[in-house]
Amino acid sequence: MSYPYVLLSAAVSLDGYLDDTGPERLLLSSPADFDRVDAVRASVDAILIGAGTIRADNPRLLVNSAERRAARVREGRPEYPLKVTVTATGDLDPGAKFWHTGGDKLVYTTDKGAERATHRLGGAVDVVPLGSDLDWRALLSHLHDVRGVRRLMVEGGGTVHTQLLRQGLADELQLVVAPLFVGDPAAPRLFGPGGYQPGRLRLTEARRIEDVVLMRYEPTAPGTGPFPAAADRHWLRTACELAALCPPSPTAFSVGAVVVAADGTELARAHSREGDDPVVHAEEAALAKIDPADPRLPAATVYSSLEPCARRASRPAPCSELILRAGVRRVVTAWQEPDTFVAGADGRGILVKGGAEVVVLPEYEDQAKAPNRHLLG
Repeated sequence: MSYPYVLLSAAVSLDGYLDDTGPERLLLSSPADFDRVDAVRASVDAILIGAGTIRADNPRLLVNSAERRAARVREGRPEYPLKVTVTATGDLDPGAKFWHTGGDKLVYTTDKGAERATHRLGGAVDVVPLGSDLDWRALLSHLHDVRGVRRLMVEGGGTVHTQLLRQGLADELQLVVAPLFVGDPAAPRLFGPGGYQPGRLRLTEARRIEDVVLMRYEPTAPGTGPFPAAADRHWLRTACELAALCPPSPTAFSVGAVVVAADGTELARAHSREGDDPVVHAEEAALAKIDPADPRLPAATVYSSLEPCARRASRPAPCSELILRAGVRRVVTAWQEPDTFVAGADGRGILVKGGAEVVVLPEYEDQAKAPNRHLLG
């Protein structure tokens, strides 16, 4: 499955609340930050909110700047991003501002909710049933593959943010903290209880905007099993970037690799032919930098821009076997090894036979191939 880049956007009080319990919405952002949010909206293909946010806030969810809308049109994009909502029940108010402003609208719901949503909205809005339950992976895949959404901005509410983070589907969190307290336990909080990803998120930016602070984070913890997490995409992009650092060779691929612990700690990174070794492979070099007794290895993930090799002439053991010997049981890669040097190479088969999970993210294949164009004809 391929998903859009998922950006969560929210503003909270110092004590973590999205709003108070008063009749009017509590404005947490500053004027300059509202303008920043408008710019982010203008940059994305779609904006998503939960049906509860429509009921509670009745937002229009527009790009307010005429200049930004005109720029979208000049770029060949719709004037407004696609507006998306999610509802399990289909209980939607047809009079809400969400439906009567901006461009196209889309509803994701359950099979049971689809009939109600279609009846409530009069058939004027696209309604997509996802089955007996709301399936976020199916939703994101549909947005990407059917609606062409590459960047998705999620503006709430807290339940939606919580679900996406807990399932490892958020690529970025943009969090604005306002200098005030709410202190009301009945007020809505940004994040609910539950099992989130282990480890720490990576802070990529912290910026003062008038009297609020914007913090941008990205997840670091790898996924588990066959389903990719947002952090898997980040680490595989890093591996592809490392491949571009390889000294070119007419007889070997340029490959990058990163080894990451379950809590998102980077254990090692490497690229082919690094240092003084003209034949070292990326996975081999990365694993050599880690103590073989490191207890984090069995739960770690190896990210490699190219499928780990199954056979090689320059070393006794191919990288697929080295990964298994290290105890690693999860590999994420972008590209299956072609027959350029080894016919019928199947490193993935060796890994799977050895008990490892192999996840392929083909959306990064072109990036992985880029430093190897001279070998591919």
